[in-house]
Amino acid sequence: MLEKRKLSVNDFIKVCHRVAKSKGWWMDARNDGELIALMHSELSEALEAMRKDGKQEDIAEELADCCIRIFDYCGSRKINLEKALLKKIKYNKTRPHRHGKKF
Repeated sequence: MLEKRKLSVNDFIKVCHRVAKSKGWWMDARNDGELIALMHSELSEALEAMRKDGKQEDIAEELADCCIRIFDYCGSRKINLEKALLKKIKYNKTRPHRHGKKF
């Protein structure tokens, strides 16, 4: 499924969820809070990689882990992330500079 062609977000979701299921991560029901915490932990690991050595390769790996966890979650909950991303990007284009905030 990961040939050298352009993959959509929904393609990544299908692949990531299929791999997680094949590795036994979905044998039992999983708690939404735990799954969100696992996504968060990958972002924390990306921050630690930045603080440790700042190598882009290490940072990218942790960010990829976060995306994989997000895609797996979306696959498990039948969330159309691609549609949501496109909708949100379109909306963000209409927002004021810095969304009207100082920070």
